[in-house]
Amino acid sequence: MAEGNAGAGRRGERIAAEYLELAGCAVIGRNVRAGHLEIDLVVRDGPCVVFVEVKLRRGDRFGGALEAVHPGQLRRLRLAAGRYLAGAPEARGAREYRFDLVALDVDSAGRGMVLRHLRGIG
Repeated sequence: MAEGNAGAGRRGERIAAEYLELAGCAVIGRNVRAGHLEIDLVVRDGPCVVFVEVKLRRGDRFGGALEAVHPGQLRRLRLAAGRYLAGAPEARGAREYRFDLVALDVDSAGRGMVLRHLRGIG
C-alpha cells in the first residue's frame, strides 16, 4: 500500500530522529507547534538547541530533497524557533541554537535511501 504525503513525511521525521539520536543528539520535540507554524524536530546537541527541517523525496522527478527547501520555509523556521525559544521550558538556558536540514532521498523503487545532514543552514 502506498504511503500518502503525510505518512511519508512522518516516516522521514522518524528516520531523521533516529539518525540524530545515533549521532548523540537528544530529541526534545517532534512536530512542535509555534502558533500556526510547525518545527519538524527540536533536538539538543550538547548545549545547542537545534531546529531541524526534514525533507523526504521519492525519486527525482521533481528534484531531490535538498532542492525542496526554499527561502520561505527557512524564514518560517526561524520565526517558529524564535517563538519556541521564548516560551519552551526545555529551551531555557540554551546559549546556542542552529538550524539543520536532514534530507532523505529514496530511490523510485523504494529500496535505497540517501540521508544528508546539513548543519547550520540558516
